Amino acid sequence: MGYAHEYATAVMRRGRIPMEPADFVPNWSDRPRKGKFFPGAPVLPLPDGGCADDATLGRGLFGPRGTGAFSLPLLGAMLRDSYGLTGRRLAVQANSDLGSLPFHTHANWSRGTSSGGGLYPIGIHWISGASGPLAPGVHYYDTPRNAFARTLSGDVTGEVRAALGDHEEAAGTDQFLVLGVTFWQNAFKYNSFSYHVVTMDIGALLQTWRMWARAHGLHIGAALWFDEPRLGRVLGLDPEEDGVFAVVPLTWEKTDEDDTGKEAAPATPGARVRQVPDERSRRVLTFPTVHAIHAATLEGAADRPAPGTLDPALVTPPGPGERVALPAPLALEATVRRALRERRSSFGRFTSAAPLDPARLSAALAAAVAAGTLDTDAETPGAAPLTRQYVFVNHVRDIAPGVYEHDRETNELILMKPGDFGGFLQENYFLANYNLEQAAAVLVPAARTHTVLDTVGDRGLRLVNAVIGATAQAVYTASSAAGMGCGVALGFDCVSFAEELGLAERGEIPLLVMMIGNEAPRPAGYRFDIVAP
Repeated sequence: MGYAHEYATAVMRRGRIPMEPADFVPNWSDRPRKGKFFPGAPVLPLPDGGCADDATLGRGLFGPRGTGAFSLPLLGAMLRDSYGLTGRRLAVQANSDLGSLPFHTHANWSRGTSSGGGLYPIGIHWISGASGPLAPGVHYYDTPRNAFARTLSGDVTGEVRAALGDHEEAAGTDQFLVLGVTFWQNAFKYNSFSYHVVTMDIGALLQTWRMWARAHGLHIGAALWFDEPRLGRVLGLDPEEDGVFAVVPLTWEKTDEDDTGKEAAPATPGARVRQVPDERSRRVLTFPTVHAIHAATLEGAADRPAPGTLDPALVTPPGPGERVALPAPLALEATVRRALRERRSSFGRFTSAAPLDPARLSAALAAAVAAGTLDTDAETPGAAPLTRQYVFVNHVRDIAPGVYEHDRETNELILMKPGDFGGFLQENYFLANYNLEQAAAVLVPAARTHTVLDTVGDRGLRLVNAVIGATAQAVYTASSAAGMGCGVALGFDCVSFAEELGLAERGEIPLLVMMIGNEAPRPAGYRFDIVAP
């Protein structure tokens, strides 16, 4: 057993045994930037390709894998819709940061993709070769300006392909999106817990891209197993303080010049980004637990699991019990762009005054099922997902209160325990920003984390958490399109939930709570959109 087992267990028990350092207090006045700033780097503003009329969320969540090709305008639109700043919001709600948000220095800028604590620590690097629209090089996505900062000139795509090994999609392209994390950008708030959070953030962003791409007839698939130290050297990253978590090969549009038989760029082992990002924090702290779990997930990073290796860790068939048929999911006709722009956390605005339409619950569960796989290099296409959905029903029309298991094959709820669980939900939630009893339903995705680690090694922790993050993003976005509120939280007593759901026999761990429901009408708030949805 590797260290990831120990880390996953510590995360599960952190509601009862705080993770070290237990006395840590964030220094908010010395917080890092949300992103990196490269002084003096040339900046290329990105065009915005907009959204096609038929680019609906329903097509993105439930449509087939696309066969189209990216262009610079499409890439720019996807990055803006997923991680770029889209506007500023202020509202009267229950989150603890409400008192600071009116100040410009603490402005809450909205984005399409959710992030643990709203920290947005993921760095997006575009590594472009000769077939791209720009001179080959490495470009960092500058989220405030929706632009690329050029950090290296020259074709290093041979290094990316060498790092990816026998990855099928990498062999036919020289355009890659590479996702990295500087741990301090999350650890300044969450210390040792930060690794758990950022791995979910990776999945949330990949799921946004996956939905966006499918809605536009494109495809996004991610590699999670590759020679991470080699790619880190190319990007000029500190091997202890930074990680490279995913590589996304892009199918790029062809031009007449592409038919001239260009050879793929060779590997260039000495090439690396020399630009040094400017650090805002005066004091950067390190956490031994983060170093330890990062080192553990680097073990065997280039040893991609063989097809089918993960299959023993996939969800098992549902259990017995009285079944409740759900209606067909509410059709999600909103465009992906609008659904992402409208996405936000409900923060205490739920109301049980009117029960939720069960078709909306069905839509949220369908979205969760669709995100149960991420099209990564370790998953078997068409196999069962890594996650199972449990549902605490509080206020859903025509469905009795109780806790249920969702059967993804039949779209039925299987009753596990009847009764009112509002008190249990609230007692086992740590924060004051949600009243879980007022939510119409609380969805709890669970996975067999330790079995995943046994089958594919410690790096499997990244995969499990990425799928959970993807589930959260899919449910958030589907809720937005379905016209209902949504909130996702990690601050709950995982042990109590596992005991209440009886998950020990299945070897599952509840990893998230996702609240959905109706919100109180006419909320007080302010919204300014940088670009209209």
